[in-house]
Amino acid sequence: MPKVLSFALILVSLMPVISLSQVERTFAVTIDDLPVVSTRGTLKNRQEITKKLLGHITKAKVPAIGFVNENKLYAGGKADEKQVDLLRMWLTAGLELGNHTYSHRSLNQIDLAEYESDLLKGETITKQLLAEKGRKMRYFRHPFLQTGRTMEIKAEFGRFLNDRGYTIAPISFDNADYIFSRAYDLAFDRGDKALMKKVGDAYVPYMEKKLDYWERQSMRLFGREIAQTLLIHANFINSDHFDDLAAMFKRRGYKFVDLETALKDEAYRLPDTYVGPAGISWLHRWARDKGREFIVPDEPSVPEFVL
Repeated sequence: MPKVLSFALILVSLMPVISLSQVERTFAVTIDDLPVVSTRGTLKNRQEITKKLLGHITKAKVPAIGFVNENKLYAGGKADEKQVDLLRMWLTAGLELGNHTYSHRSLNQIDLAEYESDLLKGETITKQLLAEKGRKMRYFRHPFLQTGRTMEIKAEFGRFLNDRGYTIAPISFDNADYIFSRAYDLAFDRGDKALMKKVGDAYVPYMEKKLDYWERQSMRLFGREIAQTLLIHANFINSDHFDDLAAMFKRRGYKFVDLETALKDEAYRLPDTYVGPAGISWLHRWARDKGREFIVPDEPSVPEFVL
């Protein structure tokens, strides 16, 4: 064997095997239904939930973005400054805010013109708050992840967003945190602390199973793990358990990035052609385009006792 080739083979044999755990994993956290979505609807409770959630986010150094429903900021037809202050808390923490429409209605259920009007109504206060910080509103999140029942509607709405400087905020990591949230709220409302603990203890393990699923779905589609984008909600259970959630992501080797950075992954340049009734992950939208055999089976479900 030639000496040069022999030396090259020795070098290759000494190179470490690169595992998925050694590849940089990145994660953007997006949080819907600001300022708060919970049965704990009093101002005091909303302040407590916001303060605790932001405390966890800040401690974990997560550059999250929150998507606002401005109908929650009004009382008696006028802006309620104490509710608006909840958004100011997000901006004071150095986080970004996006548009989630005024009243959280589905594009699949109302006329496009009505939907666009609801979007514009939903940017009034948030835009002003951002402007006070020298910032602009950049991202839009569809309520229910329902993005239109025809390609014509999707295209027309896309032009509407583009004309107003918005980028759609897609998600790869879909999950049912909202079901856990409802169960957690109901247990709290009933004064059942044991059930609250049971629901809370099941939450992060469920999310880790879902994360493993979306990692595998990414590998099936792209042969690699893309930058993941997570959707959760500004709710009671996350105000109690986001620190545990963040610790799980870090244990699995994830680095938190902002949404802008995550969307630089070339995967997000693929078109969204899904026009079905459900609100589904962009990973599943792309997999459906490629063929149903590219959809990884056995997606983890919510535990029966939570349902």
